[in-house]
Amino acid sequence: MEIGAVITAAGMSSRMGEFKPMLSIGTISIAQRVTATLRQAGAEKMVMVTGNNAEELERHLSKSRVIFLRNENYASTQMFDSAKIGLEYLQGKCDVVLFTPVDVPLFTAATVRALLASGAPLACPVCGGQPGHPILMSAEVIDRVLTDSGERGLQGALERCGVPMTQVEVEDPGILMDVDTPADYAELLEVHNSQLFRPVLEVGIARERRFMDSRVAMLLALTDETSSVRQACQRMQLSYSSGWNAINLLERELGCQIVERTQGGSKGGRSRLTEQGRELLDNYERYVRSLSDMAADMFKEFFPGLSES
Repeated sequence: MEIGAVITAAGMSSRMGEFKPMLSIGTISIAQRVTATLRQAGAEKMVMVTGNNAEELERHLSKSRVIFLRNENYASTQMFDSAKIGLEYLQGKCDVVLFTPVDVPLFTAATVRALLASGAPLACPVCGGQPGHPILMSAEVIDRVLTDSGERGLQGALERCGVPMTQVEVEDPGILMDVDTPADYAELLEVHNSQLFRPVLEVGIARERRFMDSRVAMLLALTDETSSVRQACQRMQLSYSSGWNAINLLERELGCQIVERTQGGSKGGRSRLTEQGRELLDNYERYVRSLSDMAADMFKEFFPGLSES
């Protein structure tokens, strides 16, 4: 099952008075916490929709394997508009998508897994009788949300989509804790604990030098999707020269062409993966998924005191 995630982070943070996504909880930021939890729970394609302070936030998360999309009208639009930008991008690419605003950072990976295990096409976690985030949407629900009028935002769209909301009971007050005001932030810091213990696995392939890892895999996938190395680099907050350096190293080490370039034309050149490139990317992604599953099981075995219940 292909799992995606949309995180909206385009807002003005006006009530907070500070830029919420980059506020610290422990030794990491709110935005880093959200992306790490979703990644831990299995989200592979992760989109963050930025707006206010977009460049600063994108640089901050540039090594997090997040795809950045901009809501250029963030000052005059609502969260639903940002959500649609992310959902439209993932439409047809994922079986399910997890949605959350960036300022709900304390939900756990166990909660996300419970949503996924429910098998419901539309689900939200509930703690103490109150619903929270993230929200799980199937491909069918996303299709319907994207054609909705938008009245009363995402909540209204979900109520009108024709699919009942499944409520998944969890013992996780983090699903309810947003950061709208300084008082909210102070409470969140009090609740913060060590619940994010997790195995961190970075899979690389090397010959004389490491030439393939998660960043290169993301670069290849986005290049094939956009037909442009430049656009792929922009979505990753990677410099254009660094992107081509990575591709050139990859091709030298493997001894074959991975990215096919087409020059000229009225719209400029285009780039796409060769057959060998797509095979490499597919095999790498399957390899990483297998290793991640093994690592999660081994983490529970060797560190039972740190694993989530």
